[in-house]
Amino acid sequence: MLRLLRNRDVILILALLAGLGVGQGAAYCEPLVLPALGLVMTLSVLGVPMDILRSPKDLVAPTLLALFANFLLLGGLQLGLSRLLIHQPEISNGFVLLAVVPPAVAVIPFTHLLGGDRIFSLVGTVGSYLSALILTPVCAWLFLAGEVVVHPYRIAVIVAELILLPLLLAALLQRWGWDRSLEPYKGTVTNWSFFLITYTIVGLNRHLFLQQPLELLPVMVIALATTFLWGEIIEWFCRWQGVSQPRLTSLVLLGTLKNYGLAGGLALTLFSPQTSVPAAVSTVFMIVYIIWLNLKWQWVWKRQAKLAKF
Repeated sequence: MLRLLRNRDVILILALLAGLGVGQGAAYCEPLVLPALGLVMTLSVLGVPMDILRSPKDLVAPTLLALFANFLLLGGLQLGLSRLLIHQPEISNGFVLLAVVPPAVAVIPFTHLLGGDRIFSLVGTVGSYLSALILTPVCAWLFLAGEVVVHPYRIAVIVAELILLPLLLAALLQRWGWDRSLEPYKGTVTNWSFFLITYTIVGLNRHLFLQQPLELLPVMVIALATTFLWGEIIEWFCRWQGVSQPRLTSLVLLGTLKNYGLAGGLALTLFSPQTSVPAAVSTVFMIVYIIWLNLKWQWVWKRQAKLAKF
């Protein structure tokens, strides 16, 4: 039972069920979303060797590829499909926030679990988050300016709280040697912080999931297309180009996973619960997609990686 309660997939599924079943408490949890995100971000980068940030030239290539895959291609696909299929301004704004946030922090641990290129994912993710300090507020202001007035300074402050501050805190914890003491608890705290975030986002939109599921159909179509279908396209293209299996795995993760928690937190802070619907639905699809990638790693990718060595 204790092992189950520490399992990320089980915890996220429990959060979804709790949000749908007893989501009334989500309104009381809403003020805790941003602090929980900050905690997750701090713990996620705690194992990152900060020495990589001292050599900017080593960050350039992985960062550019990560930005191209996550911001330009995936973000562009999310924006394009939302323009075609979404007609509610609140939901459309939610997809704008999805498009302009950096990759999911889960890219780093999932790269390790799926046998990907850990250094590439690590450097690409860190570089993307540093770039997001500028790209996220500027792009959000540009794409949202026509529909709602959001000052870029307000977005920049929130992004700094969730990206820059965690990086600084992680660096201090490493310098003081506290990171080793926190290591045994990092996974559990991170997973249950995601429980709080997921429960709150789903719970606040519980009525849409239960009473108006047909209205979520276009959102689900976009979430499906930008994970499962887009991931298959990335894999096919990488194999066609002769990309190694570890690098392919990293590019699939960077090209399909957005920081839905950050997007949902921004939506709740800047707009309304309805604006967080794309983040809530995408979180559900991300959980199923990660489970699918794990099965694919066990059945297909691991075998192909072994064959590539001969």
